Amino acid sequence: MLVLILSLIILGVIAAIAGSIRYAHLHKKVERGELEKMPEVKMVTDCGADSCAVEEGGLCELDCILNNSKDIEYYDDEELDRFKGRESDAYSDEEENEFREIFETMLPKDVPGWVRSLQLREIQLPNAVKDEVFLVYNEQIHN
Repeated sequence: MLVLILSLIILGVIAAIAGSIRYAHLHKKVERGELEKMPEVKMVTDCGADSCAVEEGGLCELDCILNNSKDIEYYDDEELDRFKGRESDAYSDEEENEFREIFETMLPKDVPGWVRSLQLREIQLPNAVKDEVFLVYNEQIHN
């Protein structure tokens, strides 16, 4: 246990020294005019394809996936296009059941693609169906 703690402390000291050296090196480049200004730090999230920068307001994982593909794929759900632009809390029980029926006949591995397709088509899932869909969605993208 003591070895582990000492290793972590040593690693932290090495990282701090390396950071200080990098900062000094970049600062000298700015002074010599090789760089206009110090580079900014950007957080990046890996979505399994290309990386997406997380800016102020943040990109969620789903948005990142959407940015990597703009091709719309249909899942025998063309009839849902009539809901384009509708808010997720504005569906009737019958309309919610349409979404649920399509979702329940879908293979779990197809759910992330279906969610992407709905997003690209500007169709919001009904609130009553979201929990079920995103439970399966999360299982698929994290496995």
